[in-house]
Amino acid sequence: MVGSRTLTALAGLAVSIALSVGLYLYTGSFLFFLFVPFVPFLFKRTGEEAAERPPIKECDRCSFRTRDPEFEYCPRDGSRLHEGSDY
Repeated sequence: MVGSRTLTALAGLAVSIALSVGLYLYTGSFLFFLFVPFVPFLFKRTGEEAAERPPIKECDRCSFRTRDPEFEYCPRDGSRLHEGSDY
């Protein structure tokens, strides 16, 4: 099953390409097609926004991961979560 992030990314890509094709037909320039691959970099979290995210907590036994600060214990096996590495 395709996740919501994947569907959102595909929808954004389709809209972006459709907009680029429309602008190409209107202006006759390929300049807008060069802009499409860089759109994700415009929405990337940097600086303070990225630092405000809570750390990842993970389970040693089952590899459960979450950023939700409400979780202290693993919902699968009940073991205490520890701070893991960012992915």
